[in-house]
Amino acid sequence: MLTITQALVDQIVAHARKDHPDEACGVIAGPEGSDRPERFIPMLNAAMSPTFYEFDSGDLLKLYREMDDRDEEPVVVYHSHTATEAYPSRTDISYANEPGAHYVLVSTADTDGAGEFQFRSFRIVEGVVTEEEVRIVEAY
Repeated sequence: MLTITQALVDQIVAHARKDHPDEACGVIAGPEGSDRPERFIPMLNAAMSPTFYEFDSGDLLKLYREMDDRDEEPVVVYHSHTATEAYPSRTDISYANEPGAHYVLVSTADTDGAGEFQFRSFRIVEGVVTEEEVRIVEAY
């Protein structure tokens, strides 16, 4: 289960809205071993695409060095889908290289009649996708 604050959910959704029609992407870092997302880090979609996201390799290297210096790890890796449901694509699955992370997808398309946004979380380990419950809290 992903436990995340309403403030962080709001930041992810705002980033997805701002970058639409391109996919938005980013990371939420947290203390190593805590499974607690705390620090919101929006990233640039280097692909600048409505159907694909890619972290800039230089930005990603800088982020990992920074997290290492702060004893943090990527607790959440998020991105948006602009025309499809919030479910990992084959490309998303192939790029999922953080087995301990929660992969959050936000859809800015109304693909299921449930409204403008879907906010879903998945674990992706060795190509296997498992959806998990999202628990939104005011504070930890």
